[in-house]
Amino acid sequence: MNFVYGSKDMTRVVISGSGLWTPEQSVTNEELVASYNEYVDLFNQENADAIAAGSVAEKPYSSAEFIAKASGIKSRYVYAKEGMLDPKRMCPMISERGDEEVSQQAEIAIYAARDAMASANKSAADIDAVIVSCAYTQRAYPAIAIEVQEQLGIEGFGFDMLVACSAGTFALHRAYEMVKAGTARSVLVINPELTTPQINLCDRDSHFIFGDVATAMIVESVETTQSSDNFEVLSTSALTKFSSNIRSNFGYVSRAQDVDPFGADKLFHQEGRKVFKEVCPMAAAHISEHIAQHQLGAADVKRWWLHQANINMNVLIAKKILGRDPNITEAPIVLDRYANTASAGSLIAFNLYHDDFEAGDYGLLCSFGAGYSIGSLVLQKL
Repeated sequence: MNFVYGSKDMTRVVISGSGLWTPEQSVTNEELVASYNEYVDLFNQENADAIAAGSVAEKPYSSAEFIAKASGIKSRYVYAKEGMLDPKRMCPMISERGDEEVSQQAEIAIYAARDAMASANKSAADIDAVIVSCAYTQRAYPAIAIEVQEQLGIEGFGFDMLVACSAGTFALHRAYEMVKAGTARSVLVINPELTTPQINLCDRDSHFIFGDVATAMIVESVETTQSSDNFEVLSTSALTKFSSNIRSNFGYVSRAQDVDPFGADKLFHQEGRKVFKEVCPMAAAHISEHIAQHQLGAADVKRWWLHQANINMNVLIAKKILGRDPNITEAPIVLDRYANTASAGSLIAFNLYHDDFEAGDYGLLCSFGAGYSIGSLVLQKL
């Protein structure tokens, strides 16, 4: 059963601003495939004897057509392109920064945060809490959120959250609850997804999946908003169900286990077919049950801002909800140019596709991913 939260408290909570930071560099499928296939040639040549003996599996080639058909992805934005396309490295090249320098993840978080604050007409003095929520944080501590808080001059408190691809919606849930409870006037939620260092660029089935980005939102009460572009959060809903079909095992314990801390199982990996088969019906049922809490049907919802992992998943989920194929305005797709950006995908879609809303229009923001985890918010334009 889904957990739905819609407090009877009279405080009305709104998303009053959103921000988006897009990296300057991008990598096309064609570029990615060229470097991967060159790597495959090198690997297969170096391991020819073992491959012939059957002790090592031959690496398969990839193609831009395969990637587009399997995922709908055509390109992705990246924080650091250098190194990603080097068949002898197969990893982005990101310089280490000193403890007194702003970390890379805090840097991109700040870009998105400032964009959201400008959108909501908020200054640092107006914000009481900062949540950084994403699939991966650059370090264990101090929290990236506290670093961002310091750089922006925000008083109050901050903390990090890790909920894989549902980190964005789950953080919005926490922000909603804080404002409802009166523990914060305004909450800055940021999703700095620096995911490319965790891609196994040597794996045909996953080397193309992720891109980098940062999104941010301001959550506050309707009484304090200074924005003309407010979306009321009518309720939130969350569901988790344990699965190992999407995993990333990287962690500090690897040091004590005497294993390769950057081995294939320590990077992102998944059982894609199982994920597709299991998550799609779960997400569709979750969404339908959530809107029904407000006596809404699919026809009453103007837009579905869905998690952006795979175009085939999005189309199937929307079709299950609507009873027909969705059109591009109902469930907009951004993964063709952004790829999978973990928790930020549905928030990119919201950022880019909400300006046409009129007062009273309904929308639903939803994420789904590793865990499994599903999070959603029913929104109404004020």
